[in-house]
Amino acid sequence: MQDPNADTEWNDILRKKGILPPKEVPKEDEEEVDEGIFKQQSVVKTYEDMTLEELEENEDEFSEEDERAIEMYRQQRLAQWQATQIQNKFGEVMEISGQDYVQEVTKAGKDLWVILHLYKQGIPLCSLINQHLAILARKFKDVKFVKAISTTCIPNYPDKNLPTIFIYRDGDIRAQFIGPLVFGGMNLTQDELEWKLAESGAIKTELEENPRQQIQDQLMTSIRSGFATNKDSDSDED
Repeated sequence: MQDPNADTEWNDILRKKGILPPKEVPKEDEEEVDEGIFKQQSVVKTYEDMTLEELEENEDEFSEEDERAIEMYRQQRLAQWQATQIQNKFGEVMEISGQDYVQEVTKAGKDLWVILHLYKQGIPLCSLINQHLAILARKFKDVKFVKAISTTCIPNYPDKNLPTIFIYRDGDIRAQFIGPLVFGGMNLTQDELEWKLAESGAIKTELEENPRQQIQDQLMTSIRSGFATNKDSDSDED
């Protein structure tokens, strides 16, 4: 009697007709099939942890069933990469002229905060604010910090209005700080300026309360303490 598992042309015909059952897969072949499935599954599990470059390099190893999922992860990683690039796009205060104003400020980009400092050489408070802004620009790299000599952007802009800070978003002014009194004079600290800019929404500060208020509270506490001491001294003399 002919072996139904034999590799003969007649047996192949009978299997196609359904007369003979399908050929049994040897255990060694089953192990190879299982190993192939395992490799495929391992690829599916690891592509989630791959970088964009690794996804490109291993693209030929993925099965058709995985293409949609891989494309989804690729798009997610691309979006994350683009967001990182935007967040680290700036990092310094850019010097502009009146000719650059439209392109660098009002047309800077959608959903982008722009902080413009109008200043003039020889004004100490303007120099102080430029120093503070240089540090804040490195701290908040997703915000565009620019500075310009006042009269190059606004002809005949009065010096009494300096320093001036305009805050823009989508080409519109969202906040403005004009004149030395608004900034509190030469006692302005970096934290105080950071808090002021944060109140406009341009930056997200980690400061928990207004530094200026802390100074005022300390001053009032000192005054009250001094008043109480003087009062006790007068009582003792009486």
